Amino acid sequence: MHRITHALSALPDNPALSARIAINGVAAICDPLGGLYLPDLDILVVSDLHLEKGSAFARRGMMLPPYDTLATLRILEAVVARHDPKTVISLGDNFHDRVGSALMPEQFRGMIETMARGREWIWINGNHDPDGTIGLPGTSTDELHYAGLIFRHEPAKDASPGEIAGHLHPAATVTRREKRVRRACFAGDGSRLIMPAFGVTTGGLDLRHKAMHGLFDRTNLIAHMLGRDRIYSVRFSNLMG
Repeated sequence: MHRITHALSALPDNPALSARIAINGVAAICDPLGGLYLPDLDILVVSDLHLEKGSAFARRGMMLPPYDTLATLRILEAVVARHDPKTVISLGDNFHDRVGSALMPEQFRGMIETMARGREWIWINGNHDPDGTIGLPGTSTDELHYAGLIFRHEPAKDASPGEIAGHLHPAATVTRREKRVRRACFAGDGSRLIMPAFGVTTGGLDLRHKAMHGLFDRTNLIAHMLGRDRIYSVRFSNLMG
């Protein structure tokens, strides 16, 4: 929940809070709120919003706290306002199920419409929402190739350099002040990047999990971990199993 506090605290735009990296030679900024900004392209990337997750569970008779969509959109508003991008790309699992965008309350639909005004908004289709969005601004596609980068939901085992993907919700664990700290993270080796899940009720998969095997050059792999007020960049060799 620290991301919500951070988003609403009106922190100054301090470059030290972020991590500046490159993906296949393209400059990028890992924002502590969970977005990736590509300054030379003026693109903001987010992934795995899982909007309307609480509603999807409720339709199946399982109750979750009802704040997930509002909280996620508040954080998205903050990161969009911070970078004011020309284009926003959301890397799939934008909604938690196929009907989430159609059934989303007008209040939340209005928040997205306001954020998208004057921008290009691209929804990448995910495994939870393969049919795209309904009644929302922007366009939907399975993947996007642009400026030497490949934007898709699920990372490919044999991906070409420049892939930016989501789906796996990477997380990492370190020891800090004699305590184990586990955080969502951007995971990248300079050639490709896997985004952290942006939704506030999403879980995380440890970078050492077998699903991550073969995706990175581990000698160059760095976890850019979302801290309470900044990004902490830690080499894979220094992470805890």
